[in-house]
Amino acid sequence: MTRVNRTEDRAVITVDAHARAWSPKTARARFRDGLAGPTAGVAAGHTQANLIAVPADWAYDMLLFCQRNPRPCPVLDVTDAGSAATVLAEGADLRTDLPRYRVWQDGELVDEPTDVRAYWRDDLVSFLLGCSFTFEWALARAGVPIRHVEQGRNVPMYVTGRECRPAGRLRGPMVVSMRPVPPEHLGTAIRESSLLPAVHGGPVHCGDPAGLGIGDLGRPDFGEPVTFADGDIPVFWACGVTPQAAVMASRPPFAITHAPGRMFLTDARDEQYRLAGID
Repeated sequence: MTRVNRTEDRAVITVDAHARAWSPKTARARFRDGLAGPTAGVAAGHTQANLIAVPADWAYDMLLFCQRNPRPCPVLDVTDAGSAATVLAEGADLRTDLPRYRVWQDGELVDEPTDVRAYWRDDLVSFLLGCSFTFEWALARAGVPIRHVEQGRNVPMYVTGRECRPAGRLRGPMVVSMRPVPPEHLGTAIRESSLLPAVHGGPVHCGDPAGLGIGDLGRPDFGEPVTFADGDIPVFWACGVTPQAAVMASRPPFAITHAPGRMFLTDARDEQYRLAGID
């Protein structure tokens, strides 16, 4: 399994009040200019999205994979073949406006650039998937501490022992993100994230990581480990890095994805994806 922990990126974005107050357009412009770090807490209140772009002859398999696995792969938008535009962000360019990308050939990671114009193809169909960074505003508003943001780290992500439902040529394990939660905030974290099913919804597991086939929380497959406070419970949410695990398992000839934790900032407001009529 490919393991990438870019500590050099972590220093590039300090998620302080300034970065939280960026507009999505400002954040995308900064990324286009080369800013490369994790995006948790950036442009607070605006929806973040995972990216995977595959050749058109794999697009139906990807769409079916997402439809069959909606918890890790909630679809927010699908582009026309070759298009680098999305209805989620006016004027944005999916080839340049993420902090960092991953380029895959035959299931192998071959590059991690900050701009993929040199790799872009006219037959690529892009999928933008909901991201758990989006519900962090709701957790924070309800008083749930977000440890990786507090510690200036990328959220830890783990490949689980749970296989996704296969679709056509695509198969692979579910990936989860993990956040330590104090027990007195556990019910709140479950409730608040469950109200946002378009961005993964509620947790898939709480407590012993062995229940997901995870052996060591200190060694995430993606992202960085975080420090627990006394009494914190590990809570796991389905993660939009799951399609990257499917790429590694299924080995399509080509794909472009976001680098884990380095998301696309949309113009949509987080509240748009909260279940209506519930407060």
